[in-house]
Amino acid sequence: MKKNIVLIGMPGAGKSTVGVVLAKITGYRFLDSDLVIQEETGKLLHEIISEKGTEGFLKIENQINASLQAENTVIATGGSIIYGKEAMEHLAQIGHIVYLKLSLSSIEARLGDLNKRGVALKEGQGLKELYEERVPLYEKYAEIVINCEKKGIRQITEEIAGKFKGKKHGN
Repeated sequence: MKKNIVLIGMPGAGKSTVGVVLAKITGYRFLDSDLVIQEETGKLLHEIISEKGTEGFLKIENQINASLQAENTVIATGGSIIYGKEAMEHLAQIGHIVYLKLSLSSIEARLGDLNKRGVALKEGQGLKELYEERVPLYEKYAEIVINCEKKGIRQITEEIAGKFKGKKHGN
């Protein structure tokens, strides 16, 4: 039964920020899956990536997200979650997948140092290549797509909350 709202999207799309506000206006709890990864491993995301490589990080991210247990929770995921088949299947079973969509130029304007943010980049991959690789995957898994271009947090959260009026407790 779907009792959660799961936010997916590029790094810098606002998943964590939107998630906190959305939790407040819906009465749901808030869970940031990147923080769960850091708690369970005792390491920051960029430390995991530099120690285990991108593939090693993705494996850990997939395992931890595939085992998340939550109800009536807004779950903000890491941008690379869509590479984890088991994680995405699990999240789709327990929640409604909402893709926070932003243009490449908006993402570029929001992001600082990708390595410090713990962004899972392949060798020689830039933001444009990453964006082009991930967008089709976000769209594939999304149950709902929210265009966040030129919108503030309040407008985005109200738009999402409006889609779930009356859906609390498992509808």
